[in-house]
Amino acid sequence: MAMRLVSRAIPAPLHRALLRLAQRVRLRWWGLRRLEQCGTNALVFDPAGRLLLVRHSYHHPDRWLLPGGGMARAEAPAIAAAREVLEETACRVADPLWFATLRRPMPHGWTNRLELVWGTTADTPRADGRELLEAAFFALDALPDATAATTHDVITLWQQRIASERQ
Repeated sequence: MAMRLVSRAIPAPLHRALLRLAQRVRLRWWGLRRLEQCGTNALVFDPAGRLLLVRHSYHHPDRWLLPGGGMARAEAPAIAAAREVLEETACRVADPLWFATLRRPMPHGWTNRLELVWGTTADTPRADGRELLEAAFFALDALPDATAATTHDVITLWQQRIASERQ
């Protein structure tokens, strides 16, 4: 909480520039150490069945991504995903459920392990203009052209999981 108050004292354009710099340094550090970073991505749907996507100011700002972020060591994926969605978009996730793990080798030599969670929200997303440039819901059959390939992969994994549970 104190960190959020300090970051609000920094002008938004400077804050976004610092986030971009920190992201570059962090990715290089992870690669040098050959780390596996564990985080979450969340498929969050509104009552109309539309998917929540975000555009970050510091990480692929030209692409729409799933909300998510880091996990504490002992934190459950569903709890971490719900926390990250709330922090990023002000949306509360109802009954978040873990459905898969996705491991991806990343440029510079680190591995991204994503714990995938899905849930619903009745809230309206809000982008803070600092970490997030935009947050919005989209129909699955009308995702923006700039939707990241990983987002499409996660949607496919979720659809396969749902289909297998129905059999």
